[in-house]
Amino acid sequence: MTQQPTKRPIRRGRIFPEYTIPPEELARSEAERKARYQRCRPVFERVRDELIADHYNWFMIIEPNSGDYFIDPDEIIAIKKARQKYSSGRLGVFRLNETGACGKI
Repeated sequence: MTQQPTKRPIRRGRIFPEYTIPPEELARSEAERKARYQRCRPVFERVRDELIADHYNWFMIIEPNSGDYFIDPDEIIAIKKARQKYSSGRLGVFRLNETGACGKI
C-alpha cells in the first residue's frame, strides 16, 4: 500500500509578526515628518529663486530647527556637509528646481 505524503497547511500572513509597527507609532512618525516638512519648506521657498539660476537641479539639505542649508550637485556630498555641522537629527532634502522634488515618478 502506498502512503500519501502529508500535505502541509499553507500559512499566510506576516513572516515576522513580532516586528509589526503599531498604528500609533506609524501615526506619530507621519506627524513628525509633516511637521519637519512644514519647517523646511519656507526656507526652501525663500532661497530657491536666488539659487535656481546658478545651481539648477542641485540638492539642498535643510536643517529644520536652525534654517541652515547646504547645497551640492551630489546628494551624498550635500548630506555629508550637513552632517559635519549637525551630526544628529533629521534633515529635509529638496532639489533646486521648480517643485523641489528629488525623485522620478
